[in-house]
Amino acid sequence: MYLNNSKQIVIKIGSSLLIDDKKNIRKKWLLDFAKDIRELIKNKKRVIIVSSGAIALGCKKLNISKKNLKLDKSQAVASIGQIELMNLFNEIFEKSKLNLSQILLTLEDTEIRRRAINAKRTFDNLFDLGFIPLVNENDSIATSEIKYGDNDRLASRVAQISGSDCLILLSDVDGLFDKNPKLNKNAKLINNVEEINKNIEKYISKNISEHGTGGMKTKIEAAKICQISGCYMAIANGLINRPIKNIIENNNCTWFLPKVSKLDARKKWIISSISPKGELIIDEGAIQALKKGKSLLAAGIKSVNGKFNKGDHVKILDKNMNEHARGLSSFNSDEILRIKGHHSSKISEILGYISKSEVIHKDDMVEV
Repeated sequence: MYLNNSKQIVIKIGSSLLIDDKKNIRKKWLLDFAKDIRELIKNKKRVIIVSSGAIALGCKKLNISKKNLKLDKSQAVASIGQIELMNLFNEIFEKSKLNLSQILLTLEDTEIRRRAINAKRTFDNLFDLGFIPLVNENDSIATSEIKYGDNDRLASRVAQISGSDCLILLSDVDGLFDKNPKLNKNAKLINNVEEINKNIEKYISKNISEHGTGGMKTKIEAAKICQISGCYMAIANGLINRPIKNIIENNNCTWFLPKVSKLDARKKWIISSISPKGELIIDEGAIQALKKGKSLLAAGIKSVNGKFNKGDHVKILDKNMNEHARGLSSFNSDEILRIKGHHSSKISEILGYISKSEVIHKDDMVEV
């Protein structure tokens, strides 16, 4: 079972799960959902929640309809609804003794390498502190998310950059069917999808609810991102009570299977798209540490070649210019020139501000 084998899970909640067509908040559903999350954490799973609903809750507070809402007004409504959304989650999750934190992201935040690295570190630190990250799209300043609507693509990017094993998209449908189930009683649920081909894409339904502005199309786009990221993805019905428990016990959903392993996808992401911006020459001790899977520390760096920024892709070489690894730098080239050869405990003193102890973290490095 894909969910049982996952250590880190992203769960996306659609607007229609939080508020019904009569603009009533589904508090009973959210209470049951919190029980599902508590059970996952009890089983030592790390959970990230991506929730739509800011605009829907803003509309409820203002007593207006979301239909035909213009973009500029949507952004203002989202700002109002964001507070409502966090208050709602806090109220419900406190009853299950669950700690929540909030992260506001846009698609751009997940696609720019430096921002993505910082986001991953934030997720990891929140897990260490015992908090559940609640991710919302930043509707108030980002236009593309409002235009495309649901956070399906954002959720898939969150799964990708956080290194999660599994993404679950909870919606108002059981999954992907061979026919539109609302129009055809003989429609069959597709349980596993290994490849998204023309046959799969023709099954896409364009039916949407008032509060959600996505549909099956955005979910398929999210699945494509997950497949190349080494992440399993499920489309499941969230309207039922205890939706996560239902997936575990009945597997009544559609699973999209990854094309590559998560590790291979991570390595490809690190060394792909751009040529290295610089080089770090390291000593023999650092080379041996890298071979043991350790991070690269400032003490082992002898010299720096090139001009690069934090988050840039750099080569790691020995004194004979033989390449040993590539990675994403936690510092810019000027900072590394100042801290090279020094113990990690001296970095803050040298730079004048608190920073990371690793020049390149082991999770951001690939041996070559």
